Amino acid sequence: MTEVRRAGAATAALWERDEEVATLTRAVDTLCADRSSPGLLLEARGEAGVGKTALLAETRRLAEARGCTVWSARGGETLRSVPFNVVRQLLQPALVSMLPEEAREYLGDWYGIAGPALGIADPGERQADPQGVYDGLVAAVRRLARREWPLVLLIDDAHWADQETLRWLAALAERLDETSLLIVFARRPGDVSGDSARHLDAAAAAGRPLAPLNALTPDATAGLTRATLGDHADAAFCREVWAVTGGNPYETVELLARVQDSELQPVEAEAAELRALNRTARGGGLVSRLEQLGVDSHRFAWAAAILGSGITVDMVARLATLDRADAARCAELLCEARILSAPDPSSGRPDGGDLEFVHPLIASAVYNSIPDALRTAMHGIAAQLVTDSGLGAAAASRHLLQVYPDDDQEVVDQLREAAREHLAVGAPDAARRCLERALQEPPLPDAHARVLFELGCATLLTAPATTIGHLRTALAMPGLDGEQRVDAVFRLSQALLHNDQLEEAVRTVEAEAARTPDPSARLRLQAAQFMWEGIHAGETSSPHRSARLVELAATCTGRDNAERALLILRGFDAMTHGESAEEVVELCDRALVNGRLAPGLGWTDTEWGLELLMMLASSYAYTDRLDRAEALFTEALRAYESAGWSGGHLALAHAYVGLGHRRRGRLREAEDSLRESLRIAERVGRGLPLYWSATCNLIDTLLARGHVDEARALADQYGFAPPYPSTIVLPDPRSVRGRLLLATGRTEEGINELEAAEKAAAVRGRHNPVVVPWATELARALATEDPGRAARLASDARDRAERFGTDTAIGEALRCAAALETGRRAVRLAAQAVTYLEASPCQYEHAAARVEYGILARSAAELHRGLALADSCGADGLVARAREALAVGHAGHVG
Repeated sequence: MTEVRRAGAATAALWERDEEVATLTRAVDTLCADRSSPGLLLEARGEAGVGKTALLAETRRLAEARGCTVWSARGGETLRSVPFNVVRQLLQPALVSMLPEEAREYLGDWYGIAGPALGIADPGERQADPQGVYDGLVAAVRRLARREWPLVLLIDDAHWADQETLRWLAALAERLDETSLLIVFARRPGDVSGDSARHLDAAAAAGRPLAPLNALTPDATAGLTRATLGDHADAAFCREVWAVTGGNPYETVELLARVQDSELQPVEAEAAELRALNRTARGGGLVSRLEQLGVDSHRFAWAAAILGSGITVDMVARLATLDRADAARCAELLCEARILSAPDPSSGRPDGGDLEFVHPLIASAVYNSIPDALRTAMHGIAAQLVTDSGLGAAAASRHLLQVYPDDDQEVVDQLREAAREHLAVGAPDAARRCLERALQEPPLPDAHARVLFELGCATLLTAPATTIGHLRTALAMPGLDGEQRVDAVFRLSQALLHNDQLEEAVRTVEAEAARTPDPSARLRLQAAQFMWEGIHAGETSSPHRSARLVELAATCTGRDNAERALLILRGFDAMTHGESAEEVVELCDRALVNGRLAPGLGWTDTEWGLELLMMLASSYAYTDRLDRAEALFTEALRAYESAGWSGGHLALAHAYVGLGHRRRGRLREAEDSLRESLRIAERVGRGLPLYWSATCNLIDTLLARGHVDEARALADQYGFAPPYPSTIVLPDPRSVRGRLLLATGRTEEGINELEAAEKAAAVRGRHNPVVVPWATELARALATEDPGRAARLASDARDRAERFGTDTAIGEALRCAAALETGRRAVRLAAQAVTYLEASPCQYEHAAARVEYGILARSAAELHRGLALADSCGADGLVARAREALAVGHAGHVG
């Protein structure tokens, strides 16, 4: 029989792994060849014991031989509830080795965001934005990869990694083109589900799989047997080794070790003993072997399995109720029996343990062998030991999650504290698990509602539908009073809003306001009602809303944030209705304190939410106070970036910064900001209002630039079509879509869409011709087929523009009127449009008016001025139009 041998293999388990090792060698060589090379992720997938760990060990050997820095980590079956466990194993040792000041300087702005998740910085009191934490962790790796190049990251048993690590891994995998780094991770097929499976599969999809890891062939098993036991091992004995182990490399190596220990001769006459010998290496046989080591060693192994990580002789001794000397003796016995071993110093894992299990299969077998009741009791003792050791409630929580409910209020308090710690580092799912378990204890009646409230707050960003149930239950119970009850109602209304149940959000705060005796609390709830109604895109939620808002705001001096909120809401309402722009600005100014946002109304303050401040900034943006609007939009962006809020808040901030650029006429900058907004919004999820804000503004900007084909492709890609969201989007998406349809030659559809915009605006009384510009667009579209209606629309638009009173609104109405006229009247109206828009801060509209006036007046000078303005704005379509007019003698008619 021909022996199959892997020459020069670093470990016996690498037999028949030539192809995989060759791939790993090429990957290491590529990494080391060029600092600018893109990163690479490789996945080793196979069943338990098939040699994944051996491949990672070989990767380490190859990489270290080439001078690479290698960091490794391993998932654990009992540690999946510990957030950021595996990423901490990978990165924490390197960061801890730096001086604190060095680590802070090295991570820069990301230190306070990613540092708590990595366990190198104290978390703040505020709930961390999970997306910001993941972005910070990705940034940390990218910086470390530059510092430690060439860097190799190894992750074993990724199927048992915590969900937070897997989400980070998926995020990092998306950015590997920008990071010279090699990642190799090993996983079993299956053994993971839900979000963890989704993140793990996303990471794998971004990389390349190694060749499938299969069991050893009979020939390879024979070669491995003879390499271990000697060339005299006969063929029948070797065939039986393969038959007993199925060619599983781990089981083969363990069986051969048992053969050596038992001094069994590798001949056919003794091959019958192999099956019984193999049973002692796993499952029930392993348990029997543990029992043979004595009661103390058995208890020691159980205690080590309960701890899972950070296994020290002292901690195990306390958990197993052994004295120190006996515990040390047990550790030696278990190491000799190849159940435990000293940690590999090259792994760099930061858990501070003296021991680890030789293989995850052994750890799982020992853990699962503990009787259920005893296992639960040991977790309870372990939780207390962890707490007493000063490791914190979050570290103890994984044990508390395994303890039977027993009406223990101390456990409730510990789990609530653990939830706060998890939220502070950006792990809301871990916080949710703790609070759900606290409810099972259960809490005392006077605390039950507060736990539900905390649970609702923890799930607000990730599961608004779940939040709704928790908060409704909490509000139906005693225990939430005063300001905390108002907070709970406001949070419930936010969850309803995020779950696209805006009508119910309005009704919720309205009903609570009606039953609240405290005037200050009632005013806050009324402001919340007006806020949700104000962003509703559908029918008016309550009759005479605007009149009641006028009445309430008239009594407000801006002495507290509830009054300031009402002033902002009144200003926004007046702006969308097209009332006097000067009055709008005066209302908004009264909501500020010395021209700035009041304490408690900042962008990252949670009492009111970002919707209110976006209303304030939008009111300034559409009343031609762009300096104030842009200052607020920029402040929002900086606040969210500094706080590490990288989800929906940051997406909206970029969208509104883009809106500011678009209103100013900086179309290139607007496009950049809006594309970044859309990129972030993609991570949050399509269909949300923030997604519509990014898409609508980007399409509007592309149309202004004259990039019609791009705008059409974007609309098709992102479903920019009815049904529209229930919340208001600025500018009006129906008007923007109507303009897009007209620009692409779908005139009838465009007219229908603009008429739908007319009806929707009439329902809510939104007659601001700048925010909802359907009238001017529709008038142009109807100029030929129905000139009478077109003239009436243009006249109404002009009346509304003059009522609103901004230079932009009046100038745009005059542009429309000029487009419908001919001869000297058209020239006169176009000249008036230029006069108004020259005084406006909106440079794109000014450029368009200049070009149109130049064409009508046959003025090369005006065309050149318009061309220069259009070019500075990035309005390529307008530039082309001006050049064409100049080329043909600047003659023609605007229409």
